[in-house]
Amino acid sequence: MSKPILVIKFGTASITLPSGEPDVRIISEIARQVSEIHSQYRIIIVSSGAVGAGKAYINDYKGTMTQRKAAASVGNPLLVGLYASYFAPNKIYIAQSLCERQHFANRNKFLQLKETFEELWSNGIIPIVNENDVVSDRELKFSDNDELATLLAVGFGAESLMFCTSVGGLLDEEGKILRNVSNVNEVFKFVRTDKSFLGLGGMASKLTFAKLASRMAIRVVIFGMNQQNELLNALNGEAGTLITPGKSTLSARNRWLGSGGLVSGTLRVDEGASKALLKRKSLLAVGVTEVTGDFEAGEIIEIYSSEDEMIAVARARETSSAIRSNLKTVNFEVAHANDIVLL
Repeated sequence: MSKPILVIKFGTASITLPSGEPDVRIISEIARQVSEIHSQYRIIIVSSGAVGAGKAYINDYKGTMTQRKAAASVGNPLLVGLYASYFAPNKIYIAQSLCERQHFANRNKFLQLKETFEELWSNGIIPIVNENDVVSDRELKFSDNDELATLLAVGFGAESLMFCTSVGGLLDEEGKILRNVSNVNEVFKFVRTDKSFLGLGGMASKLTFAKLASRMAIRVVIFGMNQQNELLNALNGEAGTLITPGKSTLSARNRWLGSGGLVSGTLRVDEGASKALLKRKSLLAVGVTEVTGDFEAGEIIEIYSSEDEMIAVARARETSSAIRSNLKTVNFEVAHANDIVLL
């Protein structure tokens, strides 16, 4: 039986010094603790921090988009080099993987990515993943890599997804870590709106993607690296915040589809269409009340109810313009039942 997959995401603030440079103490601890569980899991490390690692090499750095991309291109190899040096004493080798959103939007490309990771794992190598910031046109935002980590976890069928933060977990109104969360919707009220001093995301981002992952039966843990063996303890349920996974029987293909991949547009549907979807029926144009975005046939779309709740993702059977032109056409199929994943 294959070893379970574990995805661990480290945010910028959790692995860098106030200056933005990588905190070698934290990275050495990551290597030490991950090495202890290396034989038990197929591990993916998603690491932010490339911009902070490289910005000192950019003259007159002011944080413009071009400068951030340049800093990331310098910082990525520096960051990966640090991970490599601290894993080396344990005879564990690492690989760099720079991902783009298109790798998740196209299933064939996604399967090629997965095959590459499987080959790395079969050789005992841990992939260190980051967004390919140099060519990114989404303002360096793969949701601060929270989205990237979640897409990998959902698409690969991971057992656990871990988010490392500077605060060690989700804090309640008294500043204490919530140890267990069964309903993510009930804890959004505890989220502060301010962001970490170097990161682009925040706790709201983590909870948003934790909600998706837990729906796909993935165990989610939010933890920190400030205490002794905190990563190991969090994995064992002894530290941080554990978000209880739901149940899912989705196929690998539908897990990939359900991850959202690269959402190109949204549809809003009426009550009748919502009920039909819950009965696992295809979506017809007569039930669509609003089309947002421009997308082609075959691209991924989100489906919202009349109450503004996302109820499904789907692969569009028709273009956005064709759907808009046929909203009142009887039996005009927008998405086939086999290409719809309920959330």
